[in-house]
Amino acid sequence: MADEVSRLSRPKEPRRARLPRWDPEAFGKASEHIARFLGTGRFIAWMTVFVFVWVTWNVAAPDRLRFDEFPFIFLTLMLSLQASYAAPLILLSQYRQADRDRVAVEQDRKQNERSIADTEYLTREVAALRMGLGEVATRDWLRSEFEELVRRMELREAAARAGRQEAPGRESGE
Repeated sequence: MADEVSRLSRPKEPRRARLPRWDPEAFGKASEHIARFLGTGRFIAWMTVFVFVWVTWNVAAPDRLRFDEFPFIFLTLMLSLQASYAAPLILLSQYRQADRDRVAVEQDRKQNERSIADTEYLTREVAALRMGLGEVATRDWLRSEFEELVRRMELREAAARAGRQEAPGRESGE
């Protein structure tokens, strides 16, 4: 009874004719398959065979078996009907392709932005490494420093030896 009360407390929704629900993605995929087929040589070949058989039948068959006389109005109607369905299907598939292209372009743009940012970061890092390497001792610089130290030590040793040789003479002279 509580369910009935709650149902009575809500306004009734207006009745509408329930139309079948179409899955836009499934319909779009189907239209793309049809549009792709309509754009093939196979379709043109089959359509040519169909029209040739139709015209040949309605010209060469006995009068009682002909169903579309010379101006071929029924054939024209069928071809017009086919074209009236083909054009919107082709347009729908083109819109879907344009949407996919737009998404792909956006993804490419974002990827390019990331690549540019990564390149700029790496450029800054390489510049920092080069600046840091300018302050790092290189092998040639270390070699020249050691050679300078060895030369100074040799001069001091030579001076010390020379000072020892003069030292006994100075002690006796004092």
